Amino acid sequence: MHHKKRPLRLPELIRLEALIEALPGTVKATELARFQSGSANYPSYLIELAEFDATKPSLLLTGGVHGLERIGSAVLIAFLESLLKRLEWDHGLQHQLTQLNLLLLPMVNPVGMANHSRSNGNGVDLMRNAPVECEDKAAFLVGGQQYSARLPWYRGNPAQPEAETLVLFELVRQKLFQSPFSLVLDCHSGFGQVDRIWFPYAKSRKPVTHLAELYRLRQLLFDCYPYQAYAFEPQSLHYLCHGDLWDYLYDESLQNGGLFLPLTLEMGSWNWVRKNPFQLLSSLGLFHPVKPHRVKRVLRTHLTLFHFLIAATASHQQWRGVMYPRMLRQEAMQLWY
Repeated sequence: MHHKKRPLRLPELIRLEALIEALPGTVKATELARFQSGSANYPSYLIELAEFDATKPSLLLTGGVHGLERIGSAVLIAFLESLLKRLEWDHGLQHQLTQLNLLLLPMVNPVGMANHSRSNGNGVDLMRNAPVECEDKAAFLVGGQQYSARLPWYRGNPAQPEAETLVLFELVRQKLFQSPFSLVLDCHSGFGQVDRIWFPYAKSRKPVTHLAELYRLRQLLFDCYPYQAYAFEPQSLHYLCHGDLWDYLYDESLQNGGLFLPLTLEMGSWNWVRKNPFQLLSSLGLFHPVKPHRVKRVLRTHLTLFHFLIAATASHQQWRGVMYPRMLRQEAMQLWY
């Protein structure tokens, strides 16, 4: 595969393309789009660990929605690297991957990553860009604003979503909405000192329709890995916002036959800043571990979560088949609402 020369300031793309060059025949890489920034253009790649089968459940792992939060992309690329090495010899993994569709979109917003910007090349915050409005009072500015692209959290024109937003929407509709069950984990960083797993809604403090399933997923994670340190909760516990991508897609999914559960991993970057305040002098410092040993620690921290989600997706019929939705929903309401 021939590629145009790219700036060395985007090492994640260089590493991803090196992996793509050496993919085995069973793994597929698709260039979904290219996004322009000045004289350079940056591709967005989808990696599928096997040929897509709409009869199977699906797991999509995404990162790089916010260009400054590049650790999310780095974590997914490191995970892909691990999977590819294990596929050479691990019959257990080879068999497991026949039970689901595993898809990775490591760099949703490559231009933002290249420019060291939270937003895309048009100054739009993609996580505020979906055509969905907050039902309650959104947080000032943080909840999405339409005053100016010079201010953070700019929504752009949700009636005409950005190219990156449309690529993600099309992927979810063409792949995940065709599956009987699908999970998403969207990797971010920057909120607090705790690693949090968030689920919709961000637009409202109302519980989602599938609250029982999300609560059951939390039970499974905490029962199987009691020493993990994630907080698993609705985003609305912290703030409300307009234009959340996953709110929009979740609501759209309710018109389909399958079950679609989107999650967001918010890696607690304040810990990295607390241990190394000088990294705030860098444009990436608030959202990236910076120091090499901390980067390595983060790259391995979430492997257990990824493997749990693979197992939970592949085996969704088993754990969903023994649920008591009314009881689980009641417990979830007591815990979160």
